[in-house]
Amino acid sequence: MPSAKVDKAQGPSTFWLTRWLFLRALALVFLVAYLSLIWQFKPLLGSDGLMPVALFLSRVKAAFPGWGARLRAAPSLFWLANSDGAMLACAWLGAALSAFSVVFGGDAPVWAAIWALYASFVHVGQLFYGYGWETMMIEAGFLAIFLAPPLRLDGLSPKDPPPRALLWLYRWMLFRVMFGAGLIKLRGDSCWRNLTCLYYHFETQPIPNPLSPWFSRLPHAVLRGGVLFNHLAELLAPWLLFAPRVGAAAGGAVIVAFQLVLIASGNLSWLNWLTIALCLPAFDDSLLGRILPKRLAARVPARADAPSRARTGVVWALVALVAVLSVAPIQNLLSPRQAMNASFDPIGLVNAYGAFGSVGRRRLQLVLEGTDDPLPGEGADWKEYRFRCQPGPLDRRPCVISPFQPRLDWQAWFAAMSDYRHEPWLVYFVCKLLAGDRGALSLLAPGPFEDRPPRYIRAVLYRYRFAPPGGPDWWTRRRLGLWLPPVSLSDPGLRAFARDYASR
Repeated sequence: MPSAKVDKAQGPSTFWLTRWLFLRALALVFLVAYLSLIWQFKPLLGSDGLMPVALFLSRVKAAFPGWGARLRAAPSLFWLANSDGAMLACAWLGAALSAFSVVFGGDAPVWAAIWALYASFVHVGQLFYGYGWETMMIEAGFLAIFLAPPLRLDGLSPKDPPPRALLWLYRWMLFRVMFGAGLIKLRGDSCWRNLTCLYYHFETQPIPNPLSPWFSRLPHAVLRGGVLFNHLAELLAPWLLFAPRVGAAAGGAVIVAFQLVLIASGNLSWLNWLTIALCLPAFDDSLLGRILPKRLAARVPARADAPSRARTGVVWALVALVAVLSVAPIQNLLSPRQAMNASFDPIGLVNAYGAFGSVGRRRLQLVLEGTDDPLPGEGADWKEYRFRCQPGPLDRRPCVISPFQPRLDWQAWFAAMSDYRHEPWLVYFVCKLLAGDRGALSLLAPGPFEDRPPRYIRAVLYRYRFAPPGGPDWWTRRRLGLWLPPVSLSDPGLRAFARDYASR
């Protein structure tokens, strides 16, 4: 049986090993996403969560009288059943199918289930699922249905060759991910043009990691070089994805190297890991065979079976669909008003992407504090809650959490740049903490109010900075003022807000 490793002199590129590795890498990312969902689902989206799915679907139902309009507004399987038990069962099923696909690669029906279940969560996830990597998951998972071997009664042995068109569609997706990010940076913030964005980025990014302070202290000449490398990876390397074998691999290698730097310097959920997986279709079997262990490459047989006419027809129909749905993303790329992380079809099959179009010059940070004192003045004994991974105590080392995403932490980073009147979910979260809600507490790190809630809670806005090296602290901070004044459940106005929010 021939090996998947094919030398250049032996003929055209083959992609048996590419498909084998890519589907497992993508399944691993889906597994992480499902496990993250399971851990945080109930306090975020459950019936007693911050944004209950059932309540969201009831509002959609009231706004759209017809089922067609409702499905366009929220295309989700959870119209059929949206109890906490049903949704958690779907999440566990998605995790199990993803784990199965990590081991076996999965066939088309398995990938259809993985995609449909996760897309159903994203489309009802509201604020907490409004990130670019969620639509990336939907698009990549949908294409995997057609890249994976079709259903076989004699097992999961992939006898059908990987459709070349699917590999090009993945390269087209990766091009939009990278080139869209590059364009939105040039259009969005002058620091990307004058090469100074990395003076600030490592400190002000959503969730720094322990190496972020080291990156931020690099000489300015090195940081300017880092911006140039960013432009190389996002604006030039994507074009190489459409080149012949060596050129495509060179473009993929540059993008992989760029993503590894991002992983080393911060916590950006599974965005970078998913992007690395998307680079794999840029490498054919001969190149991967030289990189991977020979024993692994030998396990992936390269058969010569021709695809069926039906499969070929389905693949070309998919290509036509992607071509039609790509018109709006291309127009968005060319527009001076380029939208970041936008979908132009209800399901999100072909999307526009982009990240860090602007970089903050200051790290604004919210700190939630509680007190049992009867008078919540400045002289009260305020004790701090701790987020899972956001900075808090000055001696707390930045965490390593990628590819996992603590969604409350991520959204709190955005909230610090806003006003509490524009972030009602966080005020409602404070109400839950005042009530001693165990689900709300589970989204935070262990703190001083595990046994009983405080009488008052407030949110203080600070500016955080990395501390100088060599000392006991990782951070310094300067208080800017109150983001949310002290509130208590004894306040009728707050109780009325909580009732209104929970039933809106």
